[in-house]
Amino acid sequence: MARVAVVFTGGTISMAFDADAGGNVPVLDGAAILARTPGLETIAQVIAIDRGRTPASHFRFADVLELGRVIQGRLDATTDEAVDGVVVVQGTDTIEETSFAWDLVLASPKPVVVTGAMRASHETPYDGPANLRDAVTLAAAPAARDLGVVVTLAGTIEPADDVTKMHTTALDTFRSPNAGRIGRIEDGVAHLERRRGPRRSVATDRAVERVHLVTAGLATDGALLDAAVAAGADGIVVAATGSGNTAPGLLGAAERAMASGIPVVLASRCPAGAVGTAYAFPGGGGTWVRAGAIPAGTLCAIKARVALALGIGAGLDRAGLARLLADPLP
Repeated sequence: MARVAVVFTGGTISMAFDADAGGNVPVLDGAAILARTPGLETIAQVIAIDRGRTPASHFRFADVLELGRVIQGRLDATTDEAVDGVVVVQGTDTIEETSFAWDLVLASPKPVVVTGAMRASHETPYDGPANLRDAVTLAAAPAARDLGVVVTLAGTIEPADDVTKMHTTALDTFRSPNAGRIGRIEDGVAHLERRRGPRRSVATDRAVERVHLVTAGLATDGALLDAAVAAGADGIVVAATGSGNTAPGLLGAAERAMASGIPVVLASRCPAGAVGTAYAFPGGGGTWVRAGAIPAGTLCAIKARVALALGIGAGLDRAGLARLLADPLP
């Protein structure tokens, strides 16, 4: 039987209603979640690793990298400690970012599957147990090797570099808007519909924390970007409109930031598609790239922020950051 390490970190899957607090709070540890998940013993031998009950919105880059070291340690273990795969149980608020960070820094052909829940333990349906069973099923499947880090909730298998939370509360909120899902888990069996393409990677155990995200909208000028630079930003990600367009004032602030040595990444606020250089009017995507901004390809802005923070932490120069953020070639 396969052996799967399950790392519990908290999230909605660990929560229940607290009348005094007036809402959901984390109360279930890993053992309590496992006790609510019958049938795991028929799928794999589960090794539980309890890392607390932290809401996903509280994670910092240092926390994510520390969990990455825990995951890598289990992937690398040999003899009696060896596992076939790892499951991470966490809150869904930042699952898009944490899964992508691990996809960038972990090195192993063994599967890493990230899951959680959209309903707390007192709600119906409590989707946590079904999601955990699916995640263990996938982590134990030989066909899941070399997939990198993936996310599974509501039966779908999504790649970490594309997975996006599309709805605040829907059970099937996670989708991959660029290339689509990798597969599904049905009736206890993982069905892969495609393989993942080339993946980005960066060797680092450090990320910078002060990478600021500025979202462009109607009448957005450069004030927020200037303020981020004044506050000591390590890097800037701009979520531009469309394929990379903004008002000229925002580009002007970015040019001042780049002149002071701060890398600026151009992404789109759209959920899918790549930034481009087709527009040459002041503030158009082409003028951003010609000014020195690094295009993020099809990475959404929050994933571009993760890549930039890790890339700067790794000591990459501008060319290295550009290679990391670009869509990988087959």
